[in-house]
Order: sequence, then C-alpha cells, then structure tokens
Amino acid sequence: MDSATQMAADGLNAFGMIGTVLWTMLRIGAMIMAMPLVGSRAVPARVRVMLSGALAIALSPMLPPVPAWTGFDAATVLSIARELAIGISIGFLLRMVFEAGAMAGELVSQGTGLAFAQMSDPMRGGTSGVIGQWFYLLFGLLFFAANGHLALISLLMDSYKAVPIGASLPDIDAFLSAAPTFLLQVFRGALTLALPLTVAMLAINLAFGVLARAAPALNPIQLGLPVALLLGLFLLAVLAGEMGPPVQRLFDAAFQAADGVTH
Repeated sequence: MDSATQMAADGLNAFGMIGTVLWTMLRIGAMIMAMPLVGSRAVPARVRVMLSGALAIALSPMLPPVPAWTGFDAATVLSIARELAIGISIGFLLRMVFEAGAMAGELVSQGTGLAFAQMSDPMRGGTSGVIGQWFYLLFGLLFFAANGHLALISLLMDSYKAVPIGASLPDIDAFLSAAPTFLLQVFRGALTLALPLTVAMLAINLAFGVLARAAPALNPIQLGLPVALLLGLFLLAVLAGEMGPPVQRLFDAAFQAADGVTH
C-alpha cells in the first residue's frame, strides 16, 4: 500500500471515529444539559461540552456500532431526536429528585421563618430560599459521596446496550404507567425530609401562641421568631446526618425510573 492510499485510509478511519463520538455525544450531552448541578447555569456551556466529549470518547469504543452517515434524511433526523429524548429523560428524572430536596427546604423555611430570605440561586436559575439551596447542595454532596456519578455512567452504558444508536425505542407504556408512581415517591420523599422539622416548628409556634394568650405582657410573639429560627437551625444541623437513607431511596427510585426509559 503506497503512502497516498494509507493516508486516505487513515483519514476515513479518523472521520469514522469522529462520527462515532458525535453520535455518542448526542445522548450524553442531552443528559448533561438536563441533569442538576452540572447542567445548571453555574457551569459554563464549554465545560459541559468538554465533559460530554470526554465521556463520549471514553465510552464509544465499548458501544455497539453507530449507523452509517447517509445525510440529513428522515431516518437520521429521527435518530437524532431519539437520542436527545433519551438523554433529556434521564437527566430530567434525576433533576426531579433534587427538586424534591428544594421543596423540602421550602417547607422547612415556612416553619422557621426564613421564607422571606430569598437569594439568587445559580443552580436552579432564579431565586430561592436559603434553606432550599442548602438542601439542594446537600443532595449534590450525597449524590457524589454515594458514587452516583459512577452509577449514572453505568446507567448510560446499559441504555446504549438496550437501545443502540439508531435503533427504535422500546414500548414506553410501562414507563408512562410508572411515571405517576415516581412523582408520588418524589413528593413523599420531600415531605418525609421536611416533616420532622415542620412538626417541631408547629409545636414551638403553638407554645408561643398559648404563652401569648396567657401572658400577653411578656410579648412572646416578639421572642417567637428568633427562638423558632435558632431551634430550627439547631434541629436542621442535628438531623442532617440522618438524611442519607431517605435521599438514597430517592436516588434509587430515579435510577429505576430512568432505566425504564430504555427497557
């Protein structure tokens, strides 16, 4: 084989590798754009693209072969839309778990009197309460501490094996029927996290209400807000170590629901 022929063969192999990486980046990039933390506005778009490319380069040699490029025909457009839909679905289900943590934080804020303390939240793209942001960051720390990022990569590999690039989607009736159950688990998890603090704050507010009725000269209403705030923060610090198991159950439910997208 002469040098010109070898150079042409190497060029074709290089273009084939680039095409494989680009096909793989579709699902991974869509998932990263939709998932929490990494997909937030706090992370620059270039960093997300670089992360998608790095994961695609690492995973593409272990994946089934991608379809041959035939131009932007109807089949190719449908394949691209299918890859984007799978990635967005996986990332969105994981984001729902983090939103459950933010919801628990908002419920706690109502009881502790910190509902008025609103700050810019770059993770969610808006403004939210400080307790909600604290819960959101706690979920992120627990996610990485429990090797959730490795489980997410494993889920991606399983999704490529179940639904290779260019293959048609399986019957999603099972996933659609399981979606309401997952949403109920998310809301139940948020209430489970917020319920102990909410009940404690309700008892404190009732106690100060009774005291205000019995001894109005003491002006207990003026003391109620700082006492409720201090006790709420103290209980939040005490209960922070007990949030691991319920949060882990929410992550397990999210991964199970995401696995149902492709199975």
